[in-house]
Amino acid sequence: MKVTRAVLPFYPLLPLCQRLLPNRLAGLSLTLLKATALEVAILAGHLILYPTGIVQERRPGAASPSPAPNLPSAALPRPRRAPDDLDSGTAADTDRDAEAHRLPTRPKPPVVLLHGFIDNRSVFVLLRRSLAQHGRQQIESLNYSPLTCDIRTAAELLGRHIEEICERTGQQEVDIVGHSLGGLIARYYVQRLGGDARVRTLVTLGTPHSGTSVAPLMNAHPIVRQMRPGSDVLEELCEPALGCRTQFVSFWSDLDQLMDPLETACVEHPDLLAQNVRVSGIGHLALPVHPAVAAGIRQALDMDETAGTAAAARTGGLTVA
Repeated sequence: MKVTRAVLPFYPLLPLCQRLLPNRLAGLSLTLLKATALEVAILAGHLILYPTGIVQERRPGAASPSPAPNLPSAALPRPRRAPDDLDSGTAADTDRDAEAHRLPTRPKPPVVLLHGFIDNRSVFVLLRRSLAQHGRQQIESLNYSPLTCDIRTAAELLGRHIEEICERTGQQEVDIVGHSLGGLIARYYVQRLGGDARVRTLVTLGTPHSGTSVAPLMNAHPIVRQMRPGSDVLEELCEPALGCRTQFVSFWSDLDQLMDPLETACVEHPDLLAQNVRVSGIGHLALPVHPAVAAGIRQALDMDETAGTAAAARTGGLTVA
């Protein structure tokens, strides 16, 4: 899948750039200018929303008894029939048809949103709204502390959180959307802590799967050092993962300022069922915000594993209009 047409209504400087720069260079510079302006606008908006996401999300209470549509068909009450119809074949057929319409449908798994480094759940305000508007009724976010110094520790916290969600909702699996470091934490949980038994689909947005070399001054933070190429954590993720049941979909951007090299945001592992989705014309902060990416995420989450694999084999990946 390739996400394109990341358009920003920010054009005051575009005619000047077109006059000053050669056509090809101008095209690249204008794309970069628009992406940078979008990143600045998103950063400003996120700084305003940031305080609203500092507090951990309030968890719903214990799950209530399942509604009738989710009960086994044998447990559902049969419709009352008139006495004259008790021996009627037509009435019996009607009864069976009515019962068939009440057969339970498989609910969609809960979606867990996991933010990136020095961030919180407020980064997913727009994505969460998009998912909810398209039928996802159970969406939860997990805040981990910016003082967290180990991806492994954060992955264990994620595992406990997912177990609590499954127990509370009665679901056996969840889907995860992880932005940046959040995607790496979720991948460690899936690959190294047995999380593939709980995670059906893991979507990562701008996640340094192979390590990023950007911002060397940030090496003072232990968790940043774990995101460097060749770190112990990344070496663990390169180890065999035979039988991993989770489906991976990684979105990477050709203008991601925090991925060095850019392709580090792709999942490249022979044992993992993975699709890498190139996003054109937007930066790192826009990945969990842009509506085209949100549409791609919804498409990835709605794909059944076997159907998704077959579709990828036929078309080369997902598609977004």
